[in-house]
Amino acid sequence: MARILGIDPGSRITGFGIIESSGRQLSYVTSGCIRVKDGSLSERLQQIYDNLSEVIRKYNPTEAAIEQVFMAKNADSALKLGQARGVAIVAASSHALDVAEYSARQIKQAVVGHGGADKSQVQHMVTSLLKLSATPQADAADGLAVAICHCNTMQSMVSQLGANKRRRGRVR
Repeated sequence: MARILGIDPGSRITGFGIIESSGRQLSYVTSGCIRVKDGSLSERLQQIYDNLSEVIRKYNPTEAAIEQVFMAKNADSALKLGQARGVAIVAASSHALDVAEYSARQIKQAVVGHGGADKSQVQHMVTSLLKLSATPQADAADGLAVAICHCNTMQSMVSQLGANKRRRGRVR
């Protein structure tokens, strides 16, 4: 069984979600948003690090995944997002978690079925796939979607590896 932490980084709001995977069965553990208080960029980055570290200590994920930075129109916003993303990666790495990275398009494809899905479609599918009684806030749903994408990707890789071994006659 894997416990996966998905992270949707942001310099003001960082969404996270944790799921458990046992074969093809997914189950919800927790999700939420880290809303940083006003302050200097370094203070906000410290808040992201501290809060993610607390989530990791409390829920003990075995794997982590994060959304890659997309190219934004505003260079300053893209830099701040990249710094928040870096802090999230360091928080996971400092707790001995390997961190996989996925593009927004890959995440939407894995969860909704097409890479151009909007936030409401992602929220709807996350709610459906995890059988949640209420729709999570958009950033938390994005964190859960990252975790689901990682789970699906890992299962696909394992299936392909098994198929390749069978074709070569190594597994009977």
